[in-house]
Amino acid sequence: MTNSATEAPSLYLYHPSHVLPAIFAALVGISLVIHIFQNFRYRFWRVTFFLCWGGALFTTGWILRCISSYYPANLNLYIAQSVFIYLAPPVYSAAAYNLVGRLMNYLPMHAVLNPNRVLIFFVYVGAAVESITVAGAAKNAAAGTNLNEYKSGGVLIAAGLVLQAVVECLVVAIVATVHRRASRTRMAPRNVKTLCYTLYGTSTFVLLRCIFRAVEAFEMFGNLGCTENCGPILSNEWYLYAFELGLMLIFTFWLNLLHPGRFLPKDKTRYLDLDGHTERFGPGWLDRRSQWETFVDPLDISGVLKGQASHEKYWLRSQAWPICKDGSFAEGTASNRKLAVPANQDVLLAETDEV
Repeated sequence: MTNSATEAPSLYLYHPSHVLPAIFAALVGISLVIHIFQNFRYRFWRVTFFLCWGGALFTTGWILRCISSYYPANLNLYIAQSVFIYLAPPVYSAAAYNLVGRLMNYLPMHAVLNPNRVLIFFVYVGAAVESITVAGAAKNAAAGTNLNEYKSGGVLIAAGLVLQAVVECLVVAIVATVHRRASRTRMAPRNVKTLCYTLYGTSTFVLLRCIFRAVEAFEMFGNLGCTENCGPILSNEWYLYAFELGLMLIFTFWLNLLHPGRFLPKDKTRYLDLDGHTERFGPGWLDRRSQWETFVDPLDISGVLKGQASHEKYWLRSQAWPICKDGSFAEGTASNRKLAVPANQDVLLAETDEV
C-alpha cells in the first residue's frame, strides 16, 4: 500500500489508526501503574513481578505503534512495535506460572510437582517461546519482498504459538488437578476457588490469542507476496485490537481486580492446614533430591515408580508447626499488608529441624 505516487510504500496492509494505539497504550499503562501500586501494597513482587514487566513491554509496543502509524514506511519503527507487541503476552503468562507455584506452596498436600520448580520450568519454556516469537516477528517485519525471509519468520511465529498453547494447556491441567484434589478433601475455600477460576480465565485468554495469531499466520502463508486485499485479518486492523490487545487487556485488568496478593500469603512457607481454614508456618517444600534432579524430573516420576515420594510430607505433622496468629486467607481475615509472624516461629522451626 502506498500513501501517494511519490511516497515510500507503507509496511501496513491498511491505513493504521493514529488514535486507537494512543488510547490503548494509555489503558495498558494505567493497568501497569495499578499493578505496581498493588505489588507495593501487598508486598507481592516476587510472585507478580511479571505483570509489571509484561505491562511495560505492552505499553511500549502500543506507544511505538502509535508513532509508527505516522511513519508507516519506517522499517525500524515497524519492527520495534511488532516485536514489543508479540513479546508482552508470553511475559504476562509468566505471572500466571508463578502464581501456580505459589498456589501449590499454599496447598502442598495437593501439589502436582515441586512448587519451587514451577517457575523455573515454565519460565525457561516461556523464554523459549519469547525468543522464537521475537525472532519470527522481526523476520516478518523486516522481510519486505523477500518471500523466503517472510516464510521463515512465519514458521518461527507458528512454532512459538504452538509451544505457548501447549504450555497453557499444561497450566490449566495442573490447576484443575490441584482444584479437584482440594475440593475432594474440602480444602477449597473461597480464596483458592477465586485463584483457580482466575487462572482458568487468564489461560483461556492466552489460548484464544494463540488461536488468533495462528489463523493470522496461516493467512500470511496463503498470501505470500500480497500487497493488497490479503485476507480479512491481514487487511483489517480491528482484528488485532479485538484478539490481541482486547484479550490481553482483559487479562491484565482481571488481575488488577482480583490481585493474587489479596488471596495468597506472600510467605511461601505459610500453608493451609488439613482442616481447610487454619493456616500454619511450615518449613516449606522439602525435596530430598538435588536441584538438578528436581529440574529434570519436576513430577517426581522416579519417586512414583519407586513407590516413595522424594519430598517430606510435613503437613501430616500439623502440631509441629505454629498456627498463624494474624488470621487466615482462607477465611478472609489475613492480609499481606501487615503480616504478623508468631514470636515463637523460629523456635518451633528449630525444634522440628532436630526431629
